[in-house]
Amino acid sequence: MTSFTKIPDEERPVISVDATHTIARIEANTYGGFTEHMGRCIYGGIYDPGNPLSDENGFRTDVIKAMKDLNVPVVRYPGGNFVATYHWLDGVGPREKRPKRHDLAWAGVESNQFGTDEFLKWCEIVGTEPYFALNFGTGTLDEALAWVEYCNSDADTFYANLRRQNGREKPYKVKYWALGNEMWGPWQVGQMTKEAYADKAYQWAKALKLLDPSIVLILCGETGYSSWDSYVIKECIRYDLHGLGGSTTASLIDMHSIHIYTASDDHLKNVTAPRSAERAIQIAASLIDLARIENKVPHTVPRQKICFDEWNVWDPQRAPGEKGAEEAYTLSDALAVAVWLNVFVRQAEHIGMANIAQSVNVISPLMTTKEGIVKQPPWWPLVLFSKYMRGQSLAVNVRCGEYEGQTSPGWIRGTVETPWLDVSAALQDNGVVSLAVVNITENRAIETQLKGIPAGAKVEVHKVTGKSVLERDAGISKEDITWPSSHCFEFPAASLTLLRYKP
Repeated sequence: MTSFTKIPDEERPVISVDATHTIARIEANTYGGFTEHMGRCIYGGIYDPGNPLSDENGFRTDVIKAMKDLNVPVVRYPGGNFVATYHWLDGVGPREKRPKRHDLAWAGVESNQFGTDEFLKWCEIVGTEPYFALNFGTGTLDEALAWVEYCNSDADTFYANLRRQNGREKPYKVKYWALGNEMWGPWQVGQMTKEAYADKAYQWAKALKLLDPSIVLILCGETGYSSWDSYVIKECIRYDLHGLGGSTTASLIDMHSIHIYTASDDHLKNVTAPRSAERAIQIAASLIDLARIENKVPHTVPRQKICFDEWNVWDPQRAPGEKGAEEAYTLSDALAVAVWLNVFVRQAEHIGMANIAQSVNVISPLMTTKEGIVKQPPWWPLVLFSKYMRGQSLAVNVRCGEYEGQTSPGWIRGTVETPWLDVSAALQDNGVVSLAVVNITENRAIETQLKGIPAGAKVEVHKVTGKSVLERDAGISKEDITWPSSHCFEFPAASLTLLRYKP
């Protein structure tokens, strides 16, 4: 959580951080990924049989290494819009018998050569947890129950035995399951009203938890600040002992998902746009609290958190989904991603999971070629945050000037502040404080007084910057400094700076 005090631009800014002012634990799943049958995310991305860079399973080893470098804790699959016409049984069993199907979401043909068992094996190699989205478009409850049974059951039952027949004796124990994807959207096959969705989601949740009470179910939200969110949260986050098998500590719904993408060709609009997600998280969290109050959910039922399972910088006009959505990112986009990540750290008390969309090739910081891998500018803030912004979120006060121009969306202005320095802080479990500062200005370095760093402390400094906000070849520079008494630090124009020190 960061408090902001606006001062005139000509005054020297001050950032104050105290390592004892912890707010909430930053969930490891904040740094989740997302893979969808879209463009080159799966085929030619994580799965590329015949390529010299692929292993015996057809998995790209350079992508596996990159995912391990990011320490991605959870990966969503198989969509996205794709899931609304996806039938999981098409993607299991002998590959030569798997049917090809029309992909209505992205105007292609799905070969089904990569499916449930392949994805789950890939997750085990990467060292990440799977997160499946259920087909709420053309799918049925029976089909959803069968998928959970196939993945998680050790009983002598049909779909558990089908898994064994397909070569996997032990259950995969898939924990996370989404109740559909963007069912509110007119582009969605099987679009539903909020009333129809809430009723269906609650009944599916009841059946799924009767089959496997250990799973975590994620409700399909919109942006976090829509009437859809308000209605489905109110109807589905409630207390039903019958549906829970008499439990007093469990819930049918465990998290509520929201999706937001931001983008602008104007740099300052681009880097301030993620602040809309901050307000969205706060509003959605309040709607959850309101539902729990009005529906009399006992305090013994853990408070539902937000699953921000699609977020990124994406302009669909610039990178159309039906054409693979391969964005060419700039330093400006990297700084926007850094602000996104600051938002998640600041709002850690509300975030149960977040998944950048997507992990490879499709609106991704990570691109593959036949010969290797290309890391776009947003890769570098992702690496820094995933490596160092873990542990406990810290309270920070920022005194600085504010960008007062137009924003995208326009409602940010007057609703959320947009300081020139966007800041978050974390206390890692090893006792190190990590302070992340994004100077959003295009051409003005900002000398800032930092309060809370002890005199004489050794400070590790990481910077992501470049010659221009339009630069596409950004990287990380690293240096070590010794902190003098009453020292000011100059944050370069258009930069992310990560300072790490022992308090």
